[in-house]
Order: sequence, then C-alpha cells, then structure tokens
Amino acid sequence: MRGIVILSTLLALPLLAPPGTAHADSASAFEGAVQPMTTGEDVYHHVCQSCHMPDGKGAVGAGAQFPALAGNAKLQASAYPIYVIMNGYGGMPWFSEMLTDQQIANVVAYIRTHFGNNYTDPVTPAEVTPQRPAIPPKEIY
Repeated sequence: MRGIVILSTLLALPLLAPPGTAHADSASAFEGAVQPMTTGEDVYHHVCQSCHMPDGKGAVGAGAQFPALAGNAKLQASAYPIYVIMNGYGGMPWFSEMLTDQQIANVVAYIRTHFGNNYTDPVTPAEVTPQRPAIPPKEIY
C-alpha cells in the first residue's frame, strides 16, 4: 500500500507544476528576442559585470577572486585586456569563440575609459585580430 501512495505522489507531481515554459534569458525585454551587444557597455553589462560587478570593483568570495577593473593600471596597454578576454586568465574563461573582434575592441575601450580609468587611446578590431588564437583555447580537465 505504501508503495502505491509513493508512486501516485510521484506521478502527480508534474501536474502541480505551473503551466508554461521557463526562460533563463532575462537580458532581453521580449521573449525569444536576442539582446544585441553592439557597444562596449552592452558587452560589459551582459558578459563581464556578473563577475567584475556593475561598478567594476570586482569581488571576492566562494573561493574565487574577480579582479577589479576600476582604477586598474594593467589596462593602460590595450593589448593586456585584449589578451585576457581572448585567452582567459586564472579563473576567467576565454571569450575568443563568443565575441567578435569588434565586440572585444568595444568592451576594452569601455573598461579603459570607465570605472576611474582614463586610457582614451582608441582600441580597434585591427588590434584584436592578431591576438585571436589560431587554435581556440580548450578547457583542461
């Protein structure tokens, strides 16, 4: 008898679930629409800020450290953030397969001119292209 009660309960659980589908994408205002990332600010808000925080000050916790971009002297040379975005570094994943050269140039220009950084020399896709890995980095387990 106990087995029948448990089986009946398990079979009834899906009926208790709310109707409709769940969508994980909250970045878009419209269901099923893809949020374009055309500006450096767009890329930062949709890709970078979850780790580096909205104010660019980074974070520490849960066994991880997310470096601050705010007031970061390593951003003075644009080649450094381009390399890190393309190839990853430490706990940061690589984005060479996800972002275009234009998107990388835009986000590097954005972080170099925001969060207390004042590195205003332009960053172009022509600077990004030579750093794109011939063979994309792969996760090693």
